[in-house]
Amino acid sequence: MLIQFGQDLHDYLYDVFVAKFDFWLAFGLIAQLLFTARFLVQWISSERAGKSVVPMAFWFFSLGGGAMTLVYGIAKREPIIILGQALATVIYIRNVMLILKSRASSSETLSR
Repeated sequence: MLIQFGQDLHDYLYDVFVAKFDFWLAFGLIAQLLFTARFLVQWISSERAGKSVVPMAFWFFSLGGGAMTLVYGIAKREPIIILGQALATVIYIRNVMLILKSRASSSETLSR
């Protein structure tokens, strides 16, 4: 039974990651790597600061990974990915806009 499970798992993983390897799989994997990188950036920044922080790079990785995942979902016709990433991408864009607005206001205040 355990040997059969191992063989079935091997066959599944081979089918998903090797037999079906194409441009979109590579694109989706890169999108997921970008998305995952945001957590590493946030974790490292928080460890360095000794408190929870969300650096600008977190939002850029979120935006890049989310937008690429949205494109992947559209290309693969995956409604769950499309719905999830469409809203998330809007939120990432808005957060970047708010941060840039805040930084512009801070620099105006400093220059006065």
